[in-house]
Amino acid sequence: MKTKDLINEALSLPVEARAQVADSILRSMNPPEAEIDKKWVQTAKQRLAELRSGKIASVPGDKVFNKIWKRYS
Repeated sequence: MKTKDLINEALSLPVEARAQVADSILRSMNPPEAEIDKKWVQTAKQRLAELRSGKIASVPGDKVFNKIWKRYS
C-alpha cells in the first residue's frame, strides 16, 4: 500500500478512530517516559492546588496570546 493510499484511508475514518491512529503513530515516534510523566503529574497537581488556594491567579488565554503576538511580531 502506498503512503498516499494509507493517508486517504485514515482520513476516511471517524474522528475518534483518526485520533487513535494519530496518537499511536506519535507514540511510536516519541515513546512516553514514565518518570517524566510522573513529574508532569506532580507539577500539574501543584499548580492546580496553587490556583485553588488563591496563591496564584490564572491569566486568560487571549491575553497570553496577545502578549506573545506583540512580542514576536
